[in-house]
Amino acid sequence: MTPQLDEPWVLSPSVALRPEPFGALAYHFGNRRLVFLKRPELVAVVRALGSAGGDGSVRSALVAAGVAEGSWPAYLAALEGLAASRMIERAAA
Repeated sequence: MTPQLDEPWVLSPSVALRPEPFGALAYHFGNRRLVFLKRPELVAVVRALGSAGGDGSVRSALVAAGVAEGSWPAYLAALEGLAASRMIERAAA
């Protein structure tokens, strides 16, 4: 499943983020995968997913993290990888 701009996504409850100087490490306790989030801006987007401050959409997370609109395709590709590894998941309706 590929995240779309207007869909609500959240960090999986089975995932822990550990801050690092380069961004963060994401560890999934269910599938035991470890993913390096190599940009602090990507970490900000992931943390903003599903936040109460917006509508929970990917678009509102990108805006909240201050990502320039021209960079959104690269962030969507990164989020697609996180969805494939089950680090993020579509929010329940």
